[in-house]
Amino acid sequence: MTNPYRPWLQNRPWLQSSVAAVTLMLALTLSGCSGCQRNSTASNNSGQEGASSPPSSSPPKTTESSSPSASDQNAQPHEPSLVSLSAGAFVVKKPQEYSSAYSVLELLDERPTTNWSGPRGVVTPQVIVIALPEKTVLKSVEFDCSGVSPAYTGSCAKDISVEMSDTGEDNGYQKIAEVSLKEGADNQQFPVTAAVPGRWVRLTVKNNHGSPDFIQLNDFRATGAQLTHTAPPDVSGTYDSDLGDVHLRQEGTSVTGCYYTRAGVFEGGLESRVAKVTWCDNCAEPNKTRGPAVLVFSPDGQRFAGLWWNEGNTDGTGGHWEGTKKSSEVGSCPQWAGGIEEQLIKDLEEFGRARVYGINFDTDSDRLKDESKPTLDKIAAILKAKPDWKVTIEGHTDSTSTPQHNQDLSERRAVSVRSYLQSAGINASRMNTAGYGATRPVASNDTEIGRAQNRRVELMKQ
Repeated sequence: MTNPYRPWLQNRPWLQSSVAAVTLMLALTLSGCSGCQRNSTASNNSGQEGASSPPSSSPPKTTESSSPSASDQNAQPHEPSLVSLSAGAFVVKKPQEYSSAYSVLELLDERPTTNWSGPRGVVTPQVIVIALPEKTVLKSVEFDCSGVSPAYTGSCAKDISVEMSDTGEDNGYQKIAEVSLKEGADNQQFPVTAAVPGRWVRLTVKNNHGSPDFIQLNDFRATGAQLTHTAPPDVSGTYDSDLGDVHLRQEGTSVTGCYYTRAGVFEGGLESRVAKVTWCDNCAEPNKTRGPAVLVFSPDGQRFAGLWWNEGNTDGTGGHWEGTKKSSEVGSCPQWAGGIEEQLIKDLEEFGRARVYGINFDTDSDRLKDESKPTLDKIAAILKAKPDWKVTIEGHTDSTSTPQHNQDLSERRAVSVRSYLQSAGINASRMNTAGYGATRPVASNDTEIGRAQNRRVELMKQ
């Protein structure tokens, strides 16, 4: 029988041997967290564990050892990019891609060491359309175009048109920038020529610097202001993904779910249209693997796309997945405990620890956002149902401030959670607090995606 997933697997040779065994389990299914079978062996090349090196004809991947350009050496800290995955930007129209390892998602991950590349021999104009989570007006656009090896000189994108629309993804566009990039330089920033409010950004990458091989671009960022603040849709349901069904349940800002691939489950929290989750494969088995992931949902909540990494190996290219909602019915998997309350109990019983991403605070503050209350109420319900349990509430931050500030903030956030639970009827003697600042990251602090994953609360069963 022909394997319908063969094209996908050909780009992931590290999976092929595993798939032969897993084929007995319905063919592979994608998770809302990793969505694909993972290998615990770390890769030194891409961050996709066990991944083999690209073939010699593949576009070059930028590495951390690449020589910095002049613009890199004098670069100032970036303002938050409003066209990034971390901001909830969603690609609704893709260009041609060399493979999933060179996905257009790499343009929006705020990581200059990864890149999008078109297919070999294709140097014709490529169009990318990005849906923004809110109506936005941009003031500047910025591109990275570094890391091209001498063998592929001339492959970096050169002339790019940037347009905005508030009408739809297919029409109503007005030009806001026409730029010409230098090859080998990052942080190439250009002011827009027109302030056009809109919900869709269209990039037309017209050419490269003369190479016949392919077009390559490392990163696209844009700064400006969001003009609206709308409530995101409920994302609960069953999604038809690249590799099968993903079952996802949203409760307040908490999300949990499952996928059949290697008996996978995931749990996390939502900020706007971005879900930060922790996935676990084969959680009940000694060979279980875990890691962080990011899911971005389309403005209508009907599609998702994202990146995943294995625990402790988050600096490289993430694994990719995407899916389309086919039903509002959540469904289930045999290994899934259910909603956030059931999953937290299971994690605390099996691991003695649980990450909780559904608890959000005001920026640089210990003030709990109202959207966090459903998750906090679930934790209170757990402690009431388990009167013999005692827990330590841990606060964790990203690394954007000083170690002293981060330590203080993490401690105050843990205390805020304890205070809420105490007001909900939990005796304070059952809850200790601890703050770890940025000393225990679960993802890279070099990108906003990673920093968002590092800002979290964890519960440890005493």
